[in-house]
Amino acid sequence: MIDEFLAGGLDAVEEAIRTAVADQVMPRYRQLAAHEIVEKKGPHDLVTVADRQAEEQLTDSLTKLLPGSVVVGEEAVHADPAVLTALGGDAPVWIVDPVDGTRQFVHGDPGFATLVTLAHREELLASWTYAPVLGQMAIARRGRGAWLGGEPIHSGSPEPGAALRVAVSHYDFTTDEEKRALSGLRAPDAEVRPCGSAGLEYLNVARGLLDAVAFTWENAWDHAAGLLLVGEAGGAQATLGGEPFRITGGNVLPFTAARDEPTVRHILSLLAAAG
Repeated sequence: MIDEFLAGGLDAVEEAIRTAVADQVMPRYRQLAAHEIVEKKGPHDLVTVADRQAEEQLTDSLTKLLPGSVVVGEEAVHADPAVLTALGGDAPVWIVDPVDGTRQFVHGDPGFATLVTLAHREELLASWTYAPVLGQMAIARRGRGAWLGGEPIHSGSPEPGAALRVAVSHYDFTTDEEKRALSGLRAPDAEVRPCGSAGLEYLNVARGLLDAVAFTWENAWDHAAGLLLVGEAGGAQATLGGEPFRITGGNVLPFTAARDEPTVRHILSLLAAAG
């Protein structure tokens, strides 16, 4: 069933994503009222009416496209953490972040995206990264490559001898312990900056515009789409434990995704030195 869907249903998924964003997200871009923005765990962890309604619309449309599938969405998990168990189940799973980069969205910044990934039994099968204001739709399919705007993208490798460009967990979201873990990247051969939308940072790695990311949290909806995108563009990823990142959690953090395998190994060595 899933193979048949992958062979003929990807265009319908893209259309469902574009429609949900057009219906629920873009009408509220730079138009949010104060009562439409709510703090979840703190002032830097926000949710808006656009997040909630876009996820509801995507949940309805995606499960209709693939009967028997379920959705693990950021807002559904916030309401009921038990939803996460579906990631390790037998049903096909849509992993949804309706607005990745909510803080940017709230402040009227164009750097936000809608992320959707189809997974089955913990394997990432296809992903969509849609940045509507930037006019970017990136799609990846396991074993078939990655595309941006219909054109194939390749991560390539960093320029020999150049300082690595690395985006890391935003300092506002990190604990003192996590800051120490990332401090190993303060090296002469690395230029580090805080990340924006995780999905768009992964896209930058897949396009070769950024050499690596290093993150200290493991929410599947933030990472699934980008990890598949980077992998299909030729990149690599691993946790500090040396194992591939698992969407079901329990990873040894931080973890990194980079343009190639040597860069992953180098980033991990810097992170390990900080420990």
